[in-house]
Amino acid sequence: MENHDFSSALGEFIKSRRHRLQPENAGIKPLPGRRRTPGLRREEVAYLANVSITYYTWLEQGRERNPSPEILSHISEALQLDADERKHLFDLAAPDPISFSMTQRSDKPDTRFLQNLVDQMRYPSFIANEFADMIVWNRGSELVVADFGRLPESERNMVTLLFLDPEYPKRLVNWEEFARYMAALIRAGFDSNKNNPMYMERYERLRRNSEDFVRLWEWHEIRQKSSAPVHYLLPDGQELAFTIHCAAIDNNPGLQWCFFVPTPGSGTEERLAILLKQDAEWPPQS
Repeated sequence: MENHDFSSALGEFIKSRRHRLQPENAGIKPLPGRRRTPGLRREEVAYLANVSITYYTWLEQGRERNPSPEILSHISEALQLDADERKHLFDLAAPDPISFSMTQRSDKPDTRFLQNLVDQMRYPSFIANEFADMIVWNRGSELVVADFGRLPESERNMVTLLFLDPEYPKRLVNWEEFARYMAALIRAGFDSNKNNPMYMERYERLRRNSEDFVRLWEWHEIRQKSSAPVHYLLPDGQELAFTIHCAAIDNNPGLQWCFFVPTPGSGTEERLAILLKQDAEWPPQS
């Protein structure tokens, strides 16, 4: 049953990519008449990937469970998948059924040690778990990203802020771009987390309460963890431009260290320095 679930996910994924790719972009000359299928037809993908139409159909239907790396490579090329999408395709074809249980750790993180790490960063920085819940954060993060200390513990979550806080999009200049990136990250990990009750609870909450999340989810975009631009608007109207980078600490997906690097030439480095200096001097000495 486990393999069937992943095979079905693989089929849904390549079907969504097939619908997205237009014939002219794949080097196929459309035949006269109206096409009833969005994007490419199954037989067109099968031709481009050099596999039989029956075999490709079985892949989409979840009936073929063991495609070879060579076939996956051909399908990746036929569907013009980017690097993140290609990795996702291979992950779906060869799921690790014990990955969830292997990544769960009973020991709690040493928050004093982690707090010391982020406090040494001048740039906004925080450490979150695999669900984007904040574990620790520094002052720069409070001043720029969100004042996490003033939020209820249940709301100290980047995804919650993005999609469920009506005020947060006002301070995130490129909200649409960053929300699209986050939705694609969640998409990439969805199939491997279907047996995780907490993960699914978060997903269902987003699906029920955020039309924007549903809209972006239905685009079926895939992104692996990497860097992304993020632009914040300060209360005084100044804009700070960063690139956010995240990496697991000690290969533990439950400890994601994220830090915001100022965009060169944007003036963010200088504005951030002034902001931190003013904060350190507050309240002003009489």
